[in-house]
Amino acid sequence: MSQTLLMPKATAVWLVDNTALSFEQIAAFCTLHPLEVQGIADGDVASGIMGANPIQNGQLTKEEIEKAEGNPNYRMKLSEPKVRVAAVKRKGPRYTPISRRNERPNAIKWLVRNHPELKDAQIMRLVGTTKSTIESVRENSHWNAANLTAMDPVTLGLCSQIDLDLEVKRASKDAPAQAELNEGTTLLTAEEALARAGGRGHEHMSEDGGDGFEPSHDRRQEDFDADSVFAKLKSLKTDAADEE
Repeated sequence: MSQTLLMPKATAVWLVDNTALSFEQIAAFCTLHPLEVQGIADGDVASGIMGANPIQNGQLTKEEIEKAEGNPNYRMKLSEPKVRVAAVKRKGPRYTPISRRNERPNAIKWLVRNHPELKDAQIMRLVGTTKSTIESVRENSHWNAANLTAMDPVTLGLCSQIDLDLEVKRASKDAPAQAELNEGTTLLTAEEALARAGGRGHEHMSEDGGDGFEPSHDRRQEDFDADSVFAKLKSLKTDAADEE
């Protein structure tokens, strides 16, 4: 996490009044222009600002100032903070500068068109909008729908490319599961089941038993005449009597 100087102009006022540092050294440390530091020294700039001691707030050491005073080419460095405060996680929609708020519908149109997998909550986080605005843009019922132009929210400065890629990655994780659910096995209705069973029965009872299907049991049975059956039974009885 990069460090930033607290109250740069107030710090510059204190350094001008209390050290022998050059304007260039103070400007480099306070991220100001050398002419601005010269204006502070002349009383033309920051005349109503009270100087802030960077040694007291722990952003600069006395040794660092003395080292810079002895070498005009040396540039002072911020001291490492003694206590590191964890970054506060942002909650709710992203803050959008006033100058960019009119561009949010254009960004929403771009997101809806190019990343339809994004949920409304994700779009709200990216561009700091409301659900009703997203719905109006998606349904083309926005009051300015005729003049909306799809524009990349990263280009507009509404979000970073890292944030956009992260939300797209999160949304894509749910896509395969949803696809498998849609393509999974579905239950057949009674009519469909009977139709399939009937189709298999007709194939099973093909005339020549071709295409890998066996002819039905009824087709394999021979047609017997009733007289021949009784004659065969009579002969069997006669053979049994002779054996006795």
